[in-house]
Amino acid sequence: MLEALVHGQGGDPFALLGPHATADGAMRVRAMAQGAEAMALLNAQGKVVALMRCLDPAGLFEAQLGAAIPYRLRIAWPESMQEIDDPYAFGPVLEEGWLHGILSGDGESARLALGAHRMTHEGVDGVRFAVWAPNAQRVSLVGDFNSWDGRRNPMRLRHAGGVWELFMPGMAPGAHYKFEITANDGERQPHKADPAARQCELPPATASVVPQAEEFGWSDVEWMAQRAARATTPEAISIYEVHAGSWRHTATGQPMDWDQLAAELIPYVQWLGFTHIELLPITEYPFGGSWGYQPLGMYAPTARHGTPEGFARFVDACHNAGIGVILDWVSAHFPNDEHGLQRFDGTALYEHADPKEGFHKDWNTLIYNYGRHEVSAYLVGSALEWIERYHIDGLRVDAVASMLYRDYSRSEGEWVPNQHGGRENLEAVEFIKRLNCEVGRRFPGVMMIAEESTAWGGVTALTEHGGLGFSHKWNMGWMHDTLEYMKRDPVHRKHHHSEMTFGMVYAFSERFVLPLSHDEVVHGKGSLLTKMPGDAWQKLANLRAYFGFMWAHPGRKLLFMGGEFGQWSEWDHDAQLEWPLMQQHEHHGLAQLVGDLNARLKEQPALYRNDHTSDGFEWSVGDDHANSVFAFIRHDRDTGAAPVLAVSNFTPMPRYGYRVGVPSAGQWREILNTDSGHYGGSNVGNAGAVKTQAVPMHGHAQSLALTLPPLSTLWLKAD
Repeated sequence: MLEALVHGQGGDPFALLGPHATADGAMRVRAMAQGAEAMALLNAQGKVVALMRCLDPAGLFEAQLGAAIPYRLRIAWPESMQEIDDPYAFGPVLEEGWLHGILSGDGESARLALGAHRMTHEGVDGVRFAVWAPNAQRVSLVGDFNSWDGRRNPMRLRHAGGVWELFMPGMAPGAHYKFEITANDGERQPHKADPAARQCELPPATASVVPQAEEFGWSDVEWMAQRAARATTPEAISIYEVHAGSWRHTATGQPMDWDQLAAELIPYVQWLGFTHIELLPITEYPFGGSWGYQPLGMYAPTARHGTPEGFARFVDACHNAGIGVILDWVSAHFPNDEHGLQRFDGTALYEHADPKEGFHKDWNTLIYNYGRHEVSAYLVGSALEWIERYHIDGLRVDAVASMLYRDYSRSEGEWVPNQHGGRENLEAVEFIKRLNCEVGRRFPGVMMIAEESTAWGGVTALTEHGGLGFSHKWNMGWMHDTLEYMKRDPVHRKHHHSEMTFGMVYAFSERFVLPLSHDEVVHGKGSLLTKMPGDAWQKLANLRAYFGFMWAHPGRKLLFMGGEFGQWSEWDHDAQLEWPLMQQHEHHGLAQLVGDLNARLKEQPALYRNDHTSDGFEWSVGDDHANSVFAFIRHDRDTGAAPVLAVSNFTPMPRYGYRVGVPSAGQWREILNTDSGHYGGSNVGNAGAVKTQAVPMHGHAQSLALTLPPLSTLWLKAD
């Protein structure tokens, strides 16, 4: 057994290393220090009480004392002397309840147990490490503190949970580490990064890092107290989607760190009036070209923008500025980098063994095995970590459709049916429900948003009613249909009128977010502005009118960065946005329009209070194909706030005396006109207000005779 230990073999180092009582009541101590010239034992006063004899020139030493006493190790290296506490003198560190919790799929247990955590154990400060690798023959902690030598710090197996642990006394924050894992067949795996690391090296380096601090000094007490209350109170929500690496660069052309983003992004978002920032995935990821959608560090903010403390400062600053933070979170798949999760302990541990279940052909990634309780616990623990540790206000769960269907993007014969012969991934469904139930129970007011592109029923229904339990779902159908309409030359739009109206057929079947996201401005699709037809003026006018239609339409709003000022080029994750455009009146005007849309959205309860029920919406004009005009009324029937009329003219022809029925007599004030000269428009309008006439129209006794500017949307409110 000693020979195996010396050569980095054997799975129970605590049976051989550290202090052990002898038959005569004495204490024998063994220690490993490959490359050491000598070792000695020190007592509590720092005096040498025994010189250790070398049992093996590879670095195994032993000493015997007459009685058990506290001790430290003195190690003589060729060029230095070191005094340390012996890691193998300490008892187990993980609570039994955590181990059983991981086995049952409890995310909180996984979050508390796994990874590197600073702690005081048996009166000594240090760091405990824990990693799930149930099929490993041996696991050793390696890092810059032991020359990456897997013989030095083998770990203890806690059989109850298949978790390996080790307490490293005196270890300082900032240490780089990985795990050396020997598979059950004796094959040694490439060094693996910690799946639950709280901090990682800057890519392309791949080591995990012992974090600086477990806690952060938050100053967002008021925000956090109000968040739960907002869960039951309707509020306006508009989301600015951001890729942190390409929003804006520093003067030297580098991506900004979190403090720089806090200084520049937050005031900009305040000026635009968005209620939330949604960050493309920042869970640590090896390949920058994946934009974060192929993550491996599910518990760690990417080092590309600084430290975990820097990210916490960013969130804290957002909250103090009245802005929520949503993270794009990827639980659908992971990349096959050798330092990552793939065949983690020599077996298909996190993924499925059968590629028909465990491999995504579209993305060349691996699919989580949601049927394993420990995998479910790992993922739920990640979600809880971001919400608890970083005060995150919502998670947008990526690629939910690929999780729900076993035949997602697969041909016949390339997938494995479920136990009932169907295509639904029942294990993924249970994982999603557990995730949403846990978040909802512990963190009321935190949004859980599904990117789900199919007709799966009840995505936002409560789990107790058979739903998946998300709070919101991206409305991919609305996005696709309306963008297709807007791309068309206005002369052809009359033949595709339903592309703008069909969304209302199902608008209240789920709690929707209307997304104009990063996915619509990459891979040759062009920017939002270049999708619009006509010359430069018409393109901008079309986009202004479209935004006006979108912000009045039922559903929460989401806009990807650059769309707010009409970027001409499609998004490039390696470059910053086209900020010089903001110096031009028409582009600055578009951004000002977005700011005013958000301001009016917050000011007018009718535009958001009944966002998810048919009570809040009424068509006035939904069938005027010939003129490509749409008009609808938004109501707040709960409080009786004044209704808002939205009218869009999607042709370049102004229309005069266009009559629209309204529910109340009197003056209707024009509260927004996307054709205003302030935004770069032609300044056609209704001189600020229009009075009703007793001309019945659209089911109402009163109507308005409106001037509709070209390529525009008007909002009017009853005074």
